[in-house]
Amino acid sequence: MFDNFYGFTGRPFQLTPDPAFYFESLTHRKALSYLGYGLAQGEGFIVITGEVGAGKSTLVAHLMATIDRNRLTAAQIVTSRLDSGELVHVVAQAFGLSVPGQDKASALGAIEKFLHDEARAGRRCLLVVDESQNLALGALEELRMLSNFQLGSHPLLQILLLGQPEFRDSLQGHPGLEQLRQRVIAAHHLDAMEPGEMEPYIMHRLRLVGWNGNPTFDARVFDELYTATAGVPRRINQIVNRLLILGAVEQRQHIDGVMLAQVLAELTADGGLQIAPAPGQPTPATAVAQGLTLPPTQAAAAPTAPAQFAAEGLTQLQAALAQRDSQIAELQQAVIELANQGDTSGLEGADAAHKAAIEVMQERLAKLESRLIEQDRTIRHTLTMLIEWIERDEAQRVAA
Repeated sequence: MFDNFYGFTGRPFQLTPDPAFYFESLTHRKALSYLGYGLAQGEGFIVITGEVGAGKSTLVAHLMATIDRNRLTAAQIVTSRLDSGELVHVVAQAFGLSVPGQDKASALGAIEKFLHDEARAGRRCLLVVDESQNLALGALEELRMLSNFQLGSHPLLQILLLGQPEFRDSLQGHPGLEQLRQRVIAAHHLDAMEPGEMEPYIMHRLRLVGWNGNPTFDARVFDELYTATAGVPRRINQIVNRLLILGAVEQRQHIDGVMLAQVLAELTADGGLQIAPAPGQPTPATAVAQGLTLPPTQAAAAPTAPAQFAAEGLTQLQAALAQRDSQIAELQQAVIELANQGDTSGLEGADAAHKAAIEVMQERLAKLESRLIEQDRTIRHTLTMLIEWIERDEAQRVAA
């Protein structure tokens, strides 16, 4: 819906990996360098790991879209918990091979013949294995055996393994994977984006769908997005997508911190977002945003605001709440008066004065509703400012 409102030609923040939206952050640039080096070697294993949503699949989609198909034949599989026999058949299918029966030997024979044929045609073969953390030890060993296929001294198959951080830990420490470790010629762990990359990332994706300056963004939105997402691309896409939907619903051409706070609160309440930082105990600001209660020891250790800031912030919040209560009471009275006017106007012989009174009350009611909505935004804005201050103070305390 927001693409029509903002005049976009597509959906800039879809969650499905799309190489057309590839953004070369610092960590992705490093990953591509390792990939380039590894592919130039033409053998062994390349390993790319990263947190969920870090952009591994988008990176590979970009790679697959840029390779020369006349020189490199690539196949990709997304693994579940396969044993070694099942994995061999899945690899055969990924390369488009039809293997009669279910025996492992036939599948291995078909794969080897295919690799030989490709090599004779002047093409190298690459197998991309996504979600490698799901593979059993036997399946990983089977992949190592597949990498042994050669034509003379020429390796026939190179393998790119993608996985979550637990796969990196397993690969580095499991005693049964020593031989596989020795075959890894390049490895990189995808980190989150840097704070300074948030705005370029968002603008990059918007420009690709015809963004022409509508909507605009408060500068602080990018900082707050980084705090909420820790720079993980999929989380960013999830939140900005909801921000644009909210903007379209409310007919807003400017995205501000109040809107972001509303989206974060909704996503957190729905269970669709875990506010960063994920590891360890929540910071005081994270606890506030998620409605949690800090343990006594952590609550005692949490920094307190300077007296002036605390007094000003609480005074603003109390005043806003008191004004909202007053407006609610006024709104309720207006509804009662309007109902009474309606009852009178329903009588036979009601004159124009009654109708005029109803119109006045309806106008008054609309103004009160508008003021109440604006007051609610003010309260959310004040709460957001308090949360931001707590976050900043927490960061300064940790740095000290």
